[in-house]
Amino acid sequence: MLRIDPKEVKTSVLHSYLLGAVAPRPIAFASTIDKDGNPNLAPFSFFNVFSANPPIAIFSPARSGRTGITKHTYDNVKEVPEVVINVVNYDMVQQMSLASTEYPKGVNEFVKAGFTPVASEMVKPFRVKESPAQLECKVKQVIELGEQGGAGNLIICEVILMHIDEKVLDANQMIDPNKIDLVARLGGNWYSRTNGNALFEVAKPLLNLGIGVDAIPDHIRHSDVLTGNNLGQLGNIEKLPTEADIMHYLASGAINEVFELYGTDRKKLEHQLHHVAKGLLENNKVEEAWKVLLSVNHK
Repeated sequence: MLRIDPKEVKTSVLHSYLLGAVAPRPIAFASTIDKDGNPNLAPFSFFNVFSANPPIAIFSPARSGRTGITKHTYDNVKEVPEVVINVVNYDMVQQMSLASTEYPKGVNEFVKAGFTPVASEMVKPFRVKESPAQLECKVKQVIELGEQGGAGNLIICEVILMHIDEKVLDANQMIDPNKIDLVARLGGNWYSRTNGNALFEVAKPLLNLGIGVDAIPDHIRHSDVLTGNNLGQLGNIEKLPTEADIMHYLASGAINEVFELYGTDRKKLEHQLHHVAKGLLENNKVEEAWKVLLSVNHK
């Protein structure tokens, strides 16, 4: 067997081994707020519940392995000791991943990732409307585990109120694992799903800054064809295709048939192009999907 001594390997290597071995891990999609009222939304997979009486959840926003800097979530709970832990299901996983981008302080991840903030009842941070279960929490204690890169910070929370979407309940008013369709983190880009195909891959934004769902043109963002996951994929691109890229794609003839069939009716043309783009997104061809979506104004 491969033998790993934590004292003899780089933190980044040890981190990868730990994430690959200790999995799948539930995701705490943590909503916090700073002393000036600025919201923050970020996912953490060092997370679980540890007590029911009192109801205690703990998650850990670790220091950056590259810089040693603390996360905005950690900074916020030190200023305002409250948090909403939103669970993550398959329908929102792409948008959740987009929210994990290391945007500068003050950037609203609700806006960037296209989520809907909902006022909480007992704490200041917002809930995520799209989440099927939301836990309003008071932070009881913060335990710093170190000051070096990769060191964790245990945020010990008491759950003071839960909100559960009735659509995920069974006949006994309990959570149906098939209906809630939760996802969990493994190592690298891998996730698991509690329903359907167990393993799938989501490109995780690390160093790049995705343009965000808010930067997607309205006629695409409000599509009745594209899903929240699709928008999350589109928002994770760093820059849009250039005019030359789009014209070159059109010259390839890849979507000539669509324009020949629907070119005289812009509404039908857009609708069909969105279907084509959706198929490309399901195959992780994000850049090509963007060229299809933007081609409507170039033919």
